[in-house]
Amino acid sequence: MKRYVPHLLSMVFLCSAPLTGAASGDGAALAGRFESAVRAEPVMRAESAVRAGSGVQDETSQILRLNIEEPATLDPVFAEDTVSGAVIRALFDGLTRLDEAGKPIASVASEMKVSADRTTYTFRLRDSRWSNGDPVTAHDFEFAWKHALDPQTGSPAAYQYFALKNARAFHAGKAGKGDVGVRALDDRTLTVTLEYPMPYFPTLVSGWMPIPKKVAAANPDWARKPQTLVGNGPFTLHVWEHKNKLILVKNDSYWEKEAVRLERIEFSMIADANTELALFENGDLDWAGGPISSLPTDAIDPLKREGKLKTEPKATSYYLRFNAERPPFTHPKVRKAFAYAINRQEIAENIGQAGQTPLMGITPLAASLKPEGFFADCQPDLARRLLAEGMKELGLDELPEITYLYNTSDRNKAIAEALQAAWKKELGVQVKLVNKETKVILDDQVQGKFSITRSGWTADYLDPVNFLEKYVDKYSASNITRWHHPAYAELIRKAHRETDEVRRKKLLLQAETLLMEEMPLTGLFSDVHAWVQHEKVKGVRIDPLSKIDWKWAYIEERRDFSQE
Repeated sequence: MKRYVPHLLSMVFLCSAPLTGAASGDGAALAGRFESAVRAEPVMRAESAVRAGSGVQDETSQILRLNIEEPATLDPVFAEDTVSGAVIRALFDGLTRLDEAGKPIASVASEMKVSADRTTYTFRLRDSRWSNGDPVTAHDFEFAWKHALDPQTGSPAAYQYFALKNARAFHAGKAGKGDVGVRALDDRTLTVTLEYPMPYFPTLVSGWMPIPKKVAAANPDWARKPQTLVGNGPFTLHVWEHKNKLILVKNDSYWEKEAVRLERIEFSMIADANTELALFENGDLDWAGGPISSLPTDAIDPLKREGKLKTEPKATSYYLRFNAERPPFTHPKVRKAFAYAINRQEIAENIGQAGQTPLMGITPLAASLKPEGFFADCQPDLARRLLAEGMKELGLDELPEITYLYNTSDRNKAIAEALQAAWKKELGVQVKLVNKETKVILDDQVQGKFSITRSGWTADYLDPVNFLEKYVDKYSASNITRWHHPAYAELIRKAHRETDEVRRKKLLLQAETLLMEEMPLTGLFSDVHAWVQHEKVKGVRIDPLSKIDWKWAYIEERRDFSQE
């Protein structure tokens, strides 16, 4: 058994060159490809059925073993973190689902029609069932989305549905529930009206799951236990022992159960990345690392040299957020000082080690309109000058206690310690590190219990607005910085309504430029997936939006790595 002992944590990183990268693709073609996929859907079902019937061994051995952090929730209405999203994708099924290229394909919706102005979608639902045998209806979709938006629900993920007509107004208490642009015409027909044309909507809606209306209305805690959680996805929840294990089993009520070959997915919940990797190397896990876990930072390079490491670019920004309501980060010069003191290149190369690219903006390379960045990386002299000016203008002779809040993982810890060392060296500021589990972190962030905190955001669709729109409303659950700028909000609103793509991108570029001038947040790097997997694990889909899907996964055969 190998154990990779960390040795990078005390490193102070020096300055380096700015990033380079590619611009985002055209989202407009995505809807058209989805329409083609809908028309070809019977063929896809037939092909998946053939694949499902071509197994090389008995189905009883179809068990996939993984490790994850405790999911924050399994209720689709509340989920916004990667781990919860991955498990929810196994337990639930949306109108669409994404293929390995990130393209939307037909799922619960068997047919989709779009109005001439591209703002109204009509979905025809196939005959599908909840895991308790009840039919999945259009009313379940309408109920779920409106429930997420209802201010009484208190969902931190409500902003994800703001594309719906009057959704933002309803969430703010300025419109009624009946005004929201989603309505079940009957049990099998759902009509959706958007605030503005959104060519990437068929991709976005893949993450907008239904919830069982009757079950959820009768029991607000329905998604907390295996005995009460009802899903419509390829798997059902069999065991959930908090901080210990979670087990999913194949859902025999799933509409396309013939495509599902795994009988069980078994998740352990081990926080230590070295232990996770050791279990993989001993043959006790079939997968270690991304996208739902992480590898030890010191294991990346050895695994790469051994030819075992697998990597994929992902549309994810790893970034820091400042609390703009907590001194001294009420002043943009102070925020910029802390941002400019960071050496992103060294963090990417020496901690990331898997191809991460320094990010001097907020949108990742796959969606960026200015991949070279909005400022130069690592400017300690300018950082010191800005800090002194900001403190003087705030009337501060010394700084209050500053904390850096991050969720526990090997990589996050290494980055936190590198940042702490850089801020001490370049600014003379001692920052206190505070690490907690993800669920607690999310609560602390919403409540503003931090000075600086780490964040990550993975695209729901490949467009910069998916990252930039999070900072329009000052007190929304998505904008924990508490920063607001009227000119910024207006630029985003104009971009949403602009139909000319060139002008729309110009507005978004102006918005991100303003965001970087104000610096309520600062990017560290555009991320990648890095993982190792058993060579007999097949069919796991990881799309460019960083979503992992086990619907089509299977085990070809098992082999004991501990004997090698």
